Amino acid sequence: MIVGIVGGVIILASIAAYVYASKLNQENDSKAKKEKKAELKRRSRKARLGAHSLLGAGIVLVLVALLLNAADSANIEDLNYKEAIDVRQDPNYGAGHSEMPVQYEMALPTSGTHSPHDLKFGFYETKPATEMLVHNLEHGDIEIYYRSDADAALLEELKKLTAYRKAGAGVLAIPADSMPEGKEVVLTAWTRTMELDKFDLRKVGTFIYEYINQGPEKIPASIRRGGGTM
Repeated sequence: MIVGIVGGVIILASIAAYVYASKLNQENDSKAKKEKKAELKRRSRKARLGAHSLLGAGIVLVLVALLLNAADSANIEDLNYKEAIDVRQDPNYGAGHSEMPVQYEMALPTSGTHSPHDLKFGFYETKPATEMLVHNLEHGDIEIYYRSDADAALLEELKKLTAYRKAGAGVLAIPADSMPEGKEVVLTAWTRTMELDKFDLRKVGTFIYEYINQGPEKIPASIRRGGGTM
């Protein structure tokens, strides 16, 4: 994002330099003295060279920004594995907001009173406040819980999954000490839970595809911009 903005600013600067060079050429008319004509010509050539350099640098930065955005994004349709999955329908404990700590009925809650603040999508090495995580579920985000002693290969898979988006919803991967016995990962959406003994990309992908952006409060992507905004 920042790279693209810098590139755009540099391109605007190059346009200004071209305008300045053109202005110098207009001043360099037949009425100008020989010495002034030479100076205007020199300054115009210097301005054009600077404009060329700025334009080239700006274009490179914009292209880099586009490539980075492409690398960071993922097509949600790639997760449409249509795999059979065992998903639990959880009770709906409401969706009120509170700044106070909340006692939840579930170890990994999928509804209930929660913080008025949500979290950015992405991979977390430490567990954020549960009250904020529940808010993310309200907006249709998917949360993948993993054990704190998970191996590096699994963590890399989870990091890749956090790049997926649909409308204003995304994916978070979070460590949890309260994981069910014998489960390697647990996926949650609003009032939905799927527990897996072993990570299975096809099942995980299917859950994400089916339940992302299905929360009771949908926020447009133009407003959420990666979560952490409401």
